Amino acid sequence: MSKRPDGALEHDIMTVLWEAERPLQPGEIKQRLASDLAYTSVATVLGRLQIKGLVRRAEAGRAFAYEACLDESQLAVRRIGEVLSAASDKGQVLAGFVGSLSKKDIKALRAMLGEDATR
Repeated sequence: MSKRPDGALEHDIMTVLWEAERPLQPGEIKQRLASDLAYTSVATVLGRLQIKGLVRRAEAGRAFAYEACLDESQLAVRRIGEVLSAASDKGQVLAGFVGSLSKKDIKALRAMLGEDATR
């Protein structure tokens, strides 16, 4: 069995929560993940996500139900901010990021910044 990349299970669980129309219990999340994970593994990751402020939980009978606190774009913005905060040279990181963007994404970025997008 191959090891999953760091954060992959967290992302998969967040995706299930983003797609849900209501808060879900760990067992419901486990069913929607289509994997052979143990209930306790899902519950453990949900606890970690709660500590990180990414999900909130509420009592639902004898268990807890979980929902995402942030949507996917808000989480991406948060992670980008964390990467920039940890960088000693934010300008170099931003330059590298912008340099890796497609022409379409650069055009969209320029439009957001109010620059002439035809460049």
